[in-house]
Amino acid sequence: MSRAAVICEFNPFHNGHKFLLEKIKADYQDEVICIMSGNFVQRGDIAITDKYARTKAALENGADIVVELPTVYALSGAQTFAESGVQLAAAMQCERLYFGAENSLNDLTEIAELLENKQINDKINEAMKSGQYYPKALSIALGEKHADIISKPNNILALEYIKACRKYGILPIAIPRKNVNHDEDILLDGIASASKIRELIVNGEPYKSLTPMEITDPCQLKRIESAILYRLKTITPEELHYIADVSEGIEYRICEAAKQYNSLTEIYNAVKTKRYTMARIRRIVLSSFLGITAEMQSTPVPYLRILGIRKGLEDLLRGAKLPLIVKVKADYENLNHISAKEIFSADLRAAEAMNIARKGAPINEFSAGVIKI
Repeated sequence: MSRAAVICEFNPFHNGHKFLLEKIKADYQDEVICIMSGNFVQRGDIAITDKYARTKAALENGADIVVELPTVYALSGAQTFAESGVQLAAAMQCERLYFGAENSLNDLTEIAELLENKQINDKINEAMKSGQYYPKALSIALGEKHADIISKPNNILALEYIKACRKYGILPIAIPRKNVNHDEDILLDGIASASKIRELIVNGEPYKSLTPMEITDPCQLKRIESAILYRLKTITPEELHYIADVSEGIEYRICEAAKQYNSLTEIYNAVKTKRYTMARIRRIVLSSFLGITAEMQSTPVPYLRILGIRKGLEDLLRGAKLPLIVKVKADYENLNHISAKEIFSADLRAAEAMNIARKGAPINEFSAGVIKI
């Protein structure tokens, strides 16, 4: 059998994800390695539930291995998020990468090739210098013909997956989204967007027909908001300057807003500009809280943290091209590079934040172990 990768968040794992994994198994008979964000996710938020619960749901519904995308990269823009995930897929010797998209692979590949053109990249940079955020700059540079494709959120990430796959020699395969688009506020044939399901869960509305997961205690950022606010109110612009994704003096806007307001929503709204999307601002704030610097985020992923595996498939871990973290304490201590330990330490801080944001006994990262189904 060949190996396939899916880069995911499973926030939460739902019927659409189950459909994707089942389709991969049915059409290609691949062993599926899911590379999943841990306790924080790319939109700049805490996950609806901890990474172990989401790992278990994935293994019970088609995944063969779940590898953690470290928090340093999970809280990054589309380019870094995609390349880091694809790097882990390559390290696990995956031959194919599957991802959801609103358009065909041919359409997306045509645009990905354009993005390797220097003139197009110069136009993107010019648009961003004039104050546009990245998706809008892409649309301006590529022109009206491709504007509709670029406007769809899954396609932005799909383009980055295709570019990264070309770099690492992996075949990209786009799977059309089933019934419901990203962030769409509808329910159709047992399928809903992850954002809609999160809304139902948090509001105590029926959701169980949409996901195999049962989430009785949804994690919400408001439970750790006071800790984040304290960090924002005490960090200096000089310290914030080194945090991931900070540029062009936005550190001063954030520090000034933190002095004036006592809620994250007010701070986000005060800092927002045309150039900075709300998701990017949220990621910067969480990166400052978790101590994630630009230098850490520019470091290639240094290890493979195995969160879960189907029993009997342990041989899939042989030949991995990065150090494995399976026996967490011992393998963490055996990491050779300071940067690798720093990146793992950010995962430890993220885990403690999740412990505060969830009810029940704290989860110890060093004793949680690998989930086996």
